[in-house]
Amino acid sequence: MSLIRLDRVSKTYAMGEQTIHALDHVSLEVEEGEFVAIMGPSGSGKSTLMNILGCLDVADEGVYALNGTAIHALKDDRLAEIRHQTIGFVFQSFNLLPKLSAEENVELPLIYRGIARKERRRIVQTALQSVELQQRGGHKPAELSGGQQQRVAIARALAGNPPVILADEPTGALDSATGHDILRLLQALNAQGKTILLITHDRSIADYAQRVVRIADGRIVN
Repeated sequence: MSLIRLDRVSKTYAMGEQTIHALDHVSLEVEEGEFVAIMGPSGSGKSTLMNILGCLDVADEGVYALNGTAIHALKDDRLAEIRHQTIGFVFQSFNLLPKLSAEENVELPLIYRGIARKERRRIVQTALQSVELQQRGGHKPAELSGGQQQRVAIARALAGNPPVILADEPTGALDSATGHDILRLLQALNAQGKTILLITHDRSIADYAQRVVRIADGRIVN
């Protein structure tokens, strides 16, 4: 059984009198432990696909099964629960809280999950160590470089030990050399068993993945 399975998934949006077919009968399977890049230009449907894969939105038609669970059939509260348990998000803009230290940013989702303080501290230190930032845990985002901030964001994604990391243009706010460091880190996490979904418009970034899925006009084209 595939970890991720999309079967003829469609999503439409109404813009005035116009109907936009953001996804048009998309089918896709991702096995546990794969590193897959989803590549397409702006307007191709990759952001809509990312939102559905990340349980941030649901399809209008078709089936989405995540780790055997039929996502399209879930209500919002159960959808949120599955999202928090299964997917770690890494965004282009880092999404760190500026007044919190690196450790506190990583710890925050664990607090929401009701994990005891001693266990939270252990998880935070392990997550920061995995991205080689254990010595910078007390620093706030403004005291860190862009690459270090993205590493903190990855540590935060790892803290809940999700089987899937969904990275949306994770190098978009970074210089080229730093961006490639982040991609090599994602490769290392994949080698440790994490399933990585990388959303990008850039072929040179997509090439870090084991497999590239191209999307255009709401359809898979390879």
